Amino acid sequence: MKKKMMALVMSCLMVAVAGGCTGSGTEPATTPETTETEVTEEAAETEEAEQTDVKDTSGKVWKIATDTAFKPFEYTDDSGNFVGIDMDILEAVAKDQGFEYELQVLGWDASIAACQAGQADGMIAGASITEERKESGWIFSDGYYDANQSMAVEASSDIDGFDDLSGKSVAVKTGSMSATYAESLADEYGFTITYFEDSPTMYQAVVGGQVAAVFDDTPIMAANIKDTGIAMKLVDGTGNDPAAYGFAVFNPENQELVDMFNAGLANIKANGTYDEILAKYLGE
Repeated sequence: MKKKMMALVMSCLMVAVAGGCTGSGTEPATTPETTETEVTEEAAETEEAEQTDVKDTSGKVWKIATDTAFKPFEYTDDSGNFVGIDMDILEAVAKDQGFEYELQVLGWDASIAACQAGQADGMIAGASITEERKESGWIFSDGYYDANQSMAVEASSDIDGFDDLSGKSVAVKTGSMSATYAESLADEYGFTITYFEDSPTMYQAVVGGQVAAVFDDTPIMAANIKDTGIAMKLVDGTGNDPAAYGFAVFNPENQELVDMFNAGLANIKANGTYDEILAKYLGE
């Protein structure tokens, strides 16, 4: 009897030991490994989320504002077509970079206002690149043409320099570099300034005797005198230092447009298109 009892106890002890070795039939918990599929899916979701934060402009039609008459950079030819150096450069750059644009012929002041109000994306209108304009919110491209400002008078005028302007009035275009140039000289030489919206109107004021002289971009006045025969003449020795014209935006979100313009400008200069455009209008 005792032997049977002892055998039973030993049997129970062996079962208990065996159970303890297996942890009562359960294995220690482990952290599941991330599968390659899960990593790929997670990366795709992250990339998709990042892409939603980037504005897609692939199908955008950019609105580009310009002046009404700034020959030879923008003007209406005898056939009624709106043409000019700026127009041809913009067209060539857009073709090179593959973007579409809608041209808005608004005038100088209206073009600036449209860009500042978000009604236009950019502006090309013979705008000189200056630090003052940059500080006031203009964002410029690389320069695409160097020009200076000078003075012109009616063809029979005896005015041959700034000293002859004392007590007289001169014409300038509002907000232009020529206006800034004239303003810097007005007190020294004792003349007053009359502001106009566009170049042709102020040229007529000179010819008609409403003003004694006009300050404007030198190539603009030279082209008008040559091509239209308007009774004006440039006054030697009245030019300032040249500054580059630039394409401009006013909203930092449109930096992409400036970048495309810069890239396209570099390309058309490299392939000869730029020189062909200048030769077409300036004979250079």
